[in-house]
Amino acid sequence: MNKNYTLQEVSQIAEELIDQVSDKILLFYGEMGVGKTTLIKELVKQLGSTDVVSSPTFSLVNEYLSHDGATIYHFDFYRIKNEVEALDIGIEDYLYDDNWCLIEWPDKVKNLLPLNAVAIHLSNNEDGSRTITIK
Repeated sequence: MNKNYTLQEVSQIAEELIDQVSDKILLFYGEMGVGKTTLIKELVKQLGSTDVVSSPTFSLVNEYLSHDGATIYHFDFYRIKNEVEALDIGIEDYLYDDNWCLIEWPDKVKNLLPLNAVAIHLSNNEDGSRTITIK
């Protein structure tokens, strides 16, 4: 998928993303303010959670429950200094338990990520829209 979208189309983008991804580990790349957390909020909602979604900037990981009892993990590694901090929170346990893992700033933990993870690149466009590219 390589598509331009506006904030009003985030719901549609999230739905398409869930339908198209081949794995439950999603890596969100993009500069600060590009809409990573906004898209993740919509993904969590569409995955069946009614929990309040916020960026886990200081806690590193937030957990949300879907209506069917599945867990969705939301990571934000912006503030970590090295991969040891991610290991200290048990990232490997999260990544290999078959739940959704939505990871902001994955470049900070790149050596710990499974090869099958889906890379999602977001960028701002001059007209105020965003571009999403899935690799």
